[in-house]
Amino acid sequence: MSELVHTADDRGVTTVTLDSPGNRNALSGALVGALTAALTRCGKDDDVRAVLLTHTGNTFCAGADLRDPPHPDALVGLLRQIVELRKPVVARVRGHVRAGGLGLLGACDIAAASAEATFAFTEVRIGVAPAVISLPLLPRTDPRALARYYLTGERFDAAEAVRTGLLTAAGDDVDAVLAPVLDGLRRASPQGLAETKLLLTASVRETFDRDAAELTALSARLFSSPQAREGMTAFLERRDPAWVV
Repeated sequence: MSELVHTADDRGVTTVTLDSPGNRNALSGALVGALTAALTRCGKDDDVRAVLLTHTGNTFCAGADLRDPPHPDALVGLLRQIVELRKPVVARVRGHVRAGGLGLLGACDIAAASAEATFAFTEVRIGVAPAVISLPLLPRTDPRALARYYLTGERFDAAEAVRTGLLTAAGDDVDAVLAPVLDGLRRASPQGLAETKLLLTASVRETFDRDAAELTALSARLFSSPQAREGMTAFLERRDPAWVV
């Protein structure tokens, strides 16, 4: 397994840990590949009842790695894999989440965070749109809240993330929040979990089938645009892009 992702098994729950603190667990091509491989292994292992997706450092995921972004097809494939995995995937967040990292949360079946976690859809601030990550997010979250946070790039807290449906729960101790969840998953039958997840993800899977190709093309077009080049350059240079007034 790549050093960017670690796995550990405990009583039927496999913890998959994003471990790329140098870029705040940003979604590089390498990290997406390593996470995809880890989830594939979990899917094939009959001893894995559920997957717990977590992270090292103070950031769950900072979004796309602007120096080594994954191909949109690879990101779509990862999000679809989480949704279609016949085992529940639970996100455990103890830090910040930005842009593409919110797509990971949206794809997970259950997501919990500590109270100090913060969230933001920052795509508009670098000249692109949250295209691919909308596949799991639009069917599962409050559309009025998404309109505000998609369009402004504002930061919001864990309580607001729960209200909007991005998170299942939040609390001062995220492990205490998740303890009854993991206990429940360990008590559930593998067949029961798989079939129940199929029921719960029906609308999300329909969205992938209908919109994935269009949104992948949109993402590729936007990331290659002049405004995106200016936005990404400004971000890396830690300055405002030219359009800020």
